[in-house]
Amino acid sequence: MNRSSSIGNQDFDKEIDRTGTASLKYDKRQSMFGAAGVIPLWVADMDFAAPAAVTRALSRRAAHPVYGYTVFPDSLYESLIDWLRRRHGWEIERDWIMMCPGVVPSLHAAIMTFAQPGEPVIVQPPVYFPFFSAVTSTGRQLVQNPLRLRNGHYEIDYDHLEQCAQGARLLLLCSPHNPVGRVWSRGELERILRIADKHNLVVFSDEIHADLIYPEARHHMLSRLAKAWAGSKADVITAVAPSKAFNIPGLNLSALVVPDSRHREELARTFDILHASASNPFSIAAFEAAYREGEVWLDELLVYLQKTRDFVSEYLATHLPEIHLIDPEGTYLLWFDCHELMNALGMTDIQLRHFFVHEAGIGMSPGTLFGEEGSGFMRMNIGAPRSIIEAALESIRKAVHKAKQGST
Repeated sequence: MNRSSSIGNQDFDKEIDRTGTASLKYDKRQSMFGAAGVIPLWVADMDFAAPAAVTRALSRRAAHPVYGYTVFPDSLYESLIDWLRRRHGWEIERDWIMMCPGVVPSLHAAIMTFAQPGEPVIVQPPVYFPFFSAVTSTGRQLVQNPLRLRNGHYEIDYDHLEQCAQGARLLLLCSPHNPVGRVWSRGELERILRIADKHNLVVFSDEIHADLIYPEARHHMLSRLAKAWAGSKADVITAVAPSKAFNIPGLNLSALVVPDSRHREELARTFDILHASASNPFSIAAFEAAYREGEVWLDELLVYLQKTRDFVSEYLATHLPEIHLIDPEGTYLLWFDCHELMNALGMTDIQLRHFFVHEAGIGMSPGTLFGEEGSGFMRMNIGAPRSIIEAALESIRKAVHKAKQGST
């Protein structure tokens, strides 16, 4: 594997004060949780400095004093093409790429393009919550194909998916899956393709976390499998971005990879109607720098995240057995099964959230945000220095211990 020229040895242990930077994660704590001092481990951005190559590219662009309208240079497309070839073994063509202002706007555009008002769109909860709102806010019919949790492992209910696919036009796939951390296997994805092919489903595959994979798993780009298995006309639209992997989500630039020219034309018309422009001088600079020079940084990040994940797993097993970690195969988002804790303390979902915020001082995402199937769960973002994660876990342990004493 080719390596970039970025300098390694990033200090992921360094704590960076983000307060007062208009940070959603930090500066919205009071309005989000009703407590300004919680440790914020909720929204999916990391507390690590972005790759130095990204900062340099932004500084160079900022040094030019004119910040006018922009176009997408060929080098931007080439950086994505090279990255997908090198990192994922996926050969794509320049014409397949559509630059977009983030995955969520792309979700809306895809739904508006490929499903008519009132037509069914399939989601697989518990799942990233904009999947729900993108369907309902555009007047389409929300059809849910819930994942099944078996022995601490999430699976797709294929028999039910086949039932949902009858009459549906679009499936929204989260791969890797947020929040449960599954990295779908090749066999699992091929079963999805068979169902999609049988029922003429368009699959919108959100693969924004594709570069955040732990060693025991392997990510397969669905469209790459579709071309090999179902032919080059398979109806798969892939959303990718450097935003999660390289910690630049605030710059709002992603890409859709759309092999079908007719689909590209239809999507382009929708984006024109929405007047949704992704063009920005700083997002362009950061996007290209991340993919061209950020690989060493990313490899070091993955090692750090894996150690943090394993630390959390061991800590829970040793000190907080009432909370069970659903072992993640990818992403920096951990899915906590808190049912045993809730039963022990007699809590509802609302009380569970209140407990973590006001007793433990931790701001996490409640599982119910991701659908009814998220009841009894909490999502923790471990994209932070390990000292912060350790402090959060210790605070939870003390709060649980105090609550148990109070209930006896």
